[in-house]
Amino acid sequence: MKKIFKDDNFMRLIHLVENVVSKVLSIALVIVICVSIFDLVIILGKDLLTTEPVGFFNKTMLEIFGLFLNILIALELLENITAYLRKHIVQVELVVVTALIAVARKIIIFDPAKYEKNDIIALALAALGLSASYWLIRQMNMKSNQNNDRHD
Repeated sequence: MKKIFKDDNFMRLIHLVENVVSKVLSIALVIVICVSIFDLVIILGKDLLTTEPVGFFNKTMLEIFGLFLNILIALELLENITAYLRKHIVQVELVVVTALIAVARKIIIFDPAKYEKNDIIALALAALGLSASYWLIRQMNMKSNQNNDRHD
């Protein structure tokens, strides 16, 4: 039992657990993406095949865009996990982009009848903060890449 708690052995165990969890999350996300695409195809098929005098879609376009953006967010999350599996580091830029897409989705499907003005202001501030974070991270990454190129 003492061997497990030695630093090297313990770190190997932690690394193994991280890998297993990442792989399980990847598989779960692939299932979620497949089910979401199937759901989207069913909804689009029903709405396009049942023509009504008003138009093609029973659901609002914003709800359909919300479904598309849900799949895009799931793909970004899958990319985060696969990047972690490849490099064993969390790529902050990917995380910020995923959060920015999620906030943008909320803004796009925002229903002013359901929420108050403060909610849209909060979403706008979140988008602004995430955009600024993304810009700063990109600047730091570009600067880091330039420094690495000089040293090569």
